[in-house]
Amino acid sequence: MTEVEIKQLLDEKYEEYCSVRFIESDPISIPHLYEEKQDIEISGLIAATIAWGQRPTIIKNANKAMYLMGNEPYQFVMEHSENDLKTMDGFVHRTFNAEDLKHFVRSLKNVYSKYSSLEDVFLSGIHKGDSNLKNAIHHFKQEFFAVSHEKRTQKHVADPMKGSSAKRINMYLRWMCRPKDKGVDFGIWNRIPTSILSCPLDVHSGRNARQLGLLNRTQNDWKAVEELDASLRKLDPEDPVKYDYALFGLGVFG
Repeated sequence: MTEVEIKQLLDEKYEEYCSVRFIESDPISIPHLYEEKQDIEISGLIAATIAWGQRPTIIKNANKAMYLMGNEPYQFVMEHSENDLKTMDGFVHRTFNAEDLKHFVRSLKNVYSKYSSLEDVFLSGIHKGDSNLKNAIHHFKQEFFAVSHEKRTQKHVADPMKGSSAKRINMYLRWMCRPKDKGVDFGIWNRIPTSILSCPLDVHSGRNARQLGLLNRTQNDWKAVEELDASLRKLDPEDPVKYDYALFGLGVFG
């Protein structure tokens, strides 16, 4: 296929899959339960963090996490006591367990004591001239784990500085930063340009990107993310990550 044909295909699939009818079956449905900015940020971060495995199970467990926070995540984060965290005992999603969830709550309280929004954390990590959010994600992880925590919990926030594709955090950034005109993403973070967002690279999007000649690297690591970014930015320099819908949708829905 020529570049023009690839762009035409991906544009068509973006229009098809970036639709509110897909929200219910996707982890993005969790932050769509809320209207307040901080509630969306917190519920979105937790939903994105546990977004691996079967999507119905992800949604079920993310909903359970919100229930354990009284379905008021920001208020719970800022006002919880250590005794309140005992309600989370027994929570588990694959390798993300109750202790991890408790650490997330403590870390979020610490972050919000210094920043009014999680967007500010990422913004403070962007370096002049950055073409992606590698430095910003690394900085976010450092800030997030500035409080005492179990080392094992760190694995649930990826670090591209260590070569990770950071799939789930890139998906979260897409949710927060892309405009809400389609009714799917939120657009509540408008100071991070969509032009430097990266595609959430996973098995589905990677396979389709390789079949279309957008990606040659065989590993799904940060180098592959940067290679795919370069290809997608040729197709849409201002909003390359919109093609995540097309690449993922082609893999999941046909």
